Amino acid sequence: MIHIRNARDGEAELLSEIGLRAWQKAMASIGESHAMIDAARSAFRNFVENDWLTITVVEQNGQVAGWAAREGLDEIISDFWIDPVFTGQGLGSALLGRIEKEIAEQGFDKATMQTHSGNAEAIGFFQKHGYSIHWLSVAYNPKLDRDVPSVGLTKQLVSDGRGYGQEF
Repeated sequence: MIHIRNARDGEAELLSEIGLRAWQKAMASIGESHAMIDAARSAFRNFVENDWLTITVVEQNGQVAGWAAREGLDEIISDFWIDPVFTGQGLGSALLGRIEKEIAEQGFDKATMQTHSGNAEAIGFFQKHGYSIHWLSVAYNPKLDRDVPSVGLTKQLVSDGRGYGQEF
């Protein structure tokens, strides 16, 4: 059974380890995750300890399986991590649906996120759920302390009611 809830104080170690395992899988295509593991572990731990109020957790049969965050509590999904042992079970879809619902309920018209350009699994997942790539760039990632090629993905959540050929 899938259950989605807010993160709780005291879950930093558990959530940071899940994020780290998912990050390692996502970074496999870059091939440098071993060199960055200590920085990544520290970044996950610091983020989860300091920003746990922005995190939404997904559980499968009472076991924490992943989490997502909206660091600025805006339309940007800053983190989205499913433990690799739980992928392909609908947990990511359920978690994304909840996050998108929260974004729309807070008055934002779209949801956005970014990932490194080699993360084909994540890009495919988000595209399957209606996201489109809107930009590609190379930018400095302070959490990893290096330049990372990234793609930005966006999904329109709220229709403005205007269709093709209608006056604006």
